[in-house]
Amino acid sequence: MQAKADEGGQRVALVIPALNEEAALPALAANLAALSPPPDEIILVDGGSIDRTVAIAREASWRAVIGPRGRGAQINRGVREATSAIICVVHADTHLPHDAVAVIRAAMANPRLALASFMPRFVGPQGTRWGSTFNNWAKTWYVPLLLRPRLFLRGVRLLFGDHAMIFRRAQFLATGGCDETVAVLEEVELCVRLSRFGRTRILPRFVRTSDRRIRHLGRWRANWAYLKVGYLWLRGERAGLASHYPDIR
Repeated sequence: MQAKADEGGQRVALVIPALNEEAALPALAANLAALSPPPDEIILVDGGSIDRTVAIAREASWRAVIGPRGRGAQINRGVREATSAIICVVHADTHLPHDAVAVIRAAMANPRLALASFMPRFVGPQGTRWGSTFNNWAKTWYVPLLLRPRLFLRGVRLLFGDHAMIFRRAQFLATGGCDETVAVLEEVELCVRLSRFGRTRILPRFVRTSDRRIRHLGRWRANWAYLKVGYLWLRGERAGLASHYPDIR
């Protein structure tokens, strides 16, 4: 997809790391097709799916790249493949607001901003899960404030994949990108790395994210998992985090 950026704006690429997401991708394809203005690039990086993930991406006229398995490695590959100056990482079960590209361009026009995101709203068959949504937003602030106050005062906020993280390609590459040895919370690691370039901002727009993990684990168990892996990460643990955060499709 090669739509021109607005005059004076910057090109925006959406990078979608995916693995066996054929159930989620048709709705995402419809969501992205309705964006106005459209993104300049949509790149899906597949981690070895055995379903129709890649076929659906190509049917939607996205660029589909077969990459290494692991979300950090897939994000790295997608950013390297992109030619746009601005990257937004979108999970397969997350839907952007219709004016997302314009919002992204306006936010990243501020040179003091290194990292931005939307506010995730967990939505499922029963509607919005406002308790989990609020906690997910609040912990981007209170976790670094309570456990890493120096990072907090430097402007670091701990964003997660369902926020649809936004950053500049050049700065991402300068940091070395995502740590490919980290199975989960690769986005949190990136928040710290990018903080050397500027501050973090959560944009006043919701993205809709599937509540499939909450439905599978239950509300209390899912939120406990979110808090636990965040706490363990801040304690310096990396290798065993995935065991506390089951993969849900």
